[in-house]
Amino acid sequence: MWELFITHKDVLIEGLKVTLMASFIALAASLLIGTFMAILQVIPNKFLAKLAAIYVNFFRNVPLLIIVMFFFVVVPMYGIPFDGFTSGTVGLTLYTSAFIADTVRAGIVGIPKGQMEAGLASGLKYYQVMWHIILPQAFKIVIPPLGNQFINLVKNSSILAMVTGADLMYQGDLIASQTFDTIGTYTLIGLFYLVMTLPVSYLMKYIENRLAEEH
Repeated sequence: MWELFITHKDVLIEGLKVTLMASFIALAASLLIGTFMAILQVIPNKFLAKLAAIYVNFFRNVPLLIIVMFFFVVVPMYGIPFDGFTSGTVGLTLYTSAFIADTVRAGIVGIPKGQMEAGLASGLKYYQVMWHIILPQAFKIVIPPLGNQFINLVKNSSILAMVTGADLMYQGDLIASQTFDTIGTYTLIGLFYLVMTLPVSYLMKYIENRLAEEH
């Protein structure tokens, strides 16, 4: 396995860079979209809340592979070029944002309604109360499940291999087909993913413990 790494380290590192780039882009975008959709689901406007609920339910219940293939195969048919990296990252973002939306919404709902009412009574607008009072508390509540979503996102980034996204998994498939050493290759790729996800897991655990100590 060590010989595999030495022999193919250049393509493996290149694949690792692509995986990290796709993961970071999808993580930031899905967190923003997911938080926005979570807020829309709890606002008084029933029409917007319904639209947000439809978005969340749709992307939660459609397989990630279908979403990615839609952007990779269907969208280019209408003159919009989507390469493997873009298709995989967009699909990963939409899919993960739906789960993040549900997670953040649960945190918002867990905050006592009196805090929103008190904020509005003090003269603040709805969005100001949500941004400055409700969301900070909600995120503290949902840190553990959010951490799980981030870890799942990194692992799910291997979907790029299905659309020639040149990620770590894609490079691993190429190496396995060239060397016929499937056990060594996929064990090595698995270790790469373990190295990427373990620090996130420990970081989230650390943050969770620190917040628990503050209370």
